Amino acid sequence: MTVFRMPSLGADMESGTLVEWLVRPGDRVKRGDVVAVVETAKGAIEIEIFQDGVVRALIAEPGAVVPVGAPLAEIAAEGVAAEVAPAPPIPQPAVTPPTAPAGPPAAPLPQRPAAPAPTAPQAGRVRVTPAARRRAAALGIPLERLPGTGVDGAICLADLPSSAPPKRAPAGFDPAAMRAAIAAAMSRSKREIPHYYLSETVDVSAALDRLTRINAERDPPARLLPAVVLLRAAALAIAATPEVNGWWEDGRFRAADGVHVGWAVALRGGGLIAPAIRDADRLALDPLMAALRDVVQRARSFALRGSELTSASITITSLGERGAESVLPVIHPPQVAMLGIGRVVTRPWVVDGTVQPRRVVTLTLAGDHRATDGHVGGLLLTRLAALLADAERL
Repeated sequence: MTVFRMPSLGADMESGTLVEWLVRPGDRVKRGDVVAVVETAKGAIEIEIFQDGVVRALIAEPGAVVPVGAPLAEIAAEGVAAEVAPAPPIPQPAVTPPTAPAGPPAAPLPQRPAAPAPTAPQAGRVRVTPAARRRAAALGIPLERLPGTGVDGAICLADLPSSAPPKRAPAGFDPAAMRAAIAAAMSRSKREIPHYYLSETVDVSAALDRLTRINAERDPPARLLPAVVLLRAAALAIAATPEVNGWWEDGRFRAADGVHVGWAVALRGGGLIAPAIRDADRLALDPLMAALRDVVQRARSFALRGSELTSASITITSLGERGAESVLPVIHPPQVAMLGIGRVVTRPWVVDGTVQPRRVVTLTLAGDHRATDGHVGGLLLTRLAALLADAERL
């Protein structure tokens, strides 16, 4: 028997509100299944389970505020016969019956009519969880034709498409609370992590010229964005520099099993979130573009899973075409590095002894001095610059 506990969905999380269960006692679950929805300062997050087994008991009730690490449910191991734990009986206070006074017997009390037996759900009635109903309303999606995969066929969050952005933030989302959570995490980062910074301005003309050639043969929906070229180059450089790819835990560096890049996304209602794109270095430009679009859209639709908020091994913040020319990142603990990408600008640049107008971008690395030093950080930026100069390698 194991205990499924409230996961930490980021350095800024201390507790979460259990919105709904998507399983019930007796259900079989497997690793990766979404079993609950938890409300945090980052919105409603779908929580996955990381083991196979049978749900024995649900410990926390919907609506409860549960600290990180506190028990949520009991899971029996797969193959172990586990009795479903009955609900604990409600204790009844002991009452001493009063002594009846002398006199004529009292008239009998009228009998309360028996409660009607529960009826079966009405034909055509849609079963839907509360969180799924709220999101469907925000997305303008009719529920009648959606298949449900939840308890008793109920429609849950996992059944809803995420192709349309919400008209508003979901109920319970508080931008002020998110700002406070971000401030707390960044304060902890600057207090605990000995940051060092390195920056390099890099010529990206060759990479962007190749992007232009690719897009010239495509319809607008299939075109690549400059961000994906920078992301692809960064992921390859990070893979070649594993010392910056991982977490500082229990006084030591733990290397990640892949390049899981957290991409910082600015939310329309205010705030910031950085879901992970797993194994980004193994994705070519087109699948990487699809993955980037997917996580950005789901982040802004409040449709992320818990694992996407906890598995990032390094984070990239890109300011885009409307941002500043450079950014000094603050490392997201327990990660040990963060890469900042500024706006692409045109500058006079010396090429083969002559001055030419070139498109350049400033890259800034924030590193954790407990895990690496400037030599390792400099290697990362040098490798990144070389990849962007040799665009055919991307």
